[in-house]
Amino acid sequence: MSTFDVKKPYNALPLLPPNVDIETKIVLRKTITAGRALAQLNGTLLNLPNPTLFLDTIYLQEAKASSEVEKIITTNDQLYKSFVSDKKNEDLATKEVLSYKEALWLGLEEHST
Repeated sequence: MSTFDVKKPYNALPLLPPNVDIETKIVLRKTITAGRALAQLNGTLLNLPNPTLFLDTIYLQEAKASSEVEKIITTNDQLYKSFVSDKKNEDLATKEVLSYKEALWLGLEEHST
């Protein structure tokens, strides 16, 4: 096996879709289990006083991770403090991540309507 060379492209990728049947009995059973778990989570979320708060945490983590790719770094502590605070005295990186989260949320809202 050859060593990895960042300057040499790897062009031997297999074509899509794969030539194997991925809809096996095991996969289909896991799909049913996952569907039930999602339905249970949805029911639990609907019982929360503010269900969007749970989703906001997921969007915040996505925005934070995506921003890190662009070298925009902030901490969870800074993010959550700024998110729940009425005073908006966040640094530029935190402000950028919060804006990214808002864009994700608006995109979801736009897509849902």
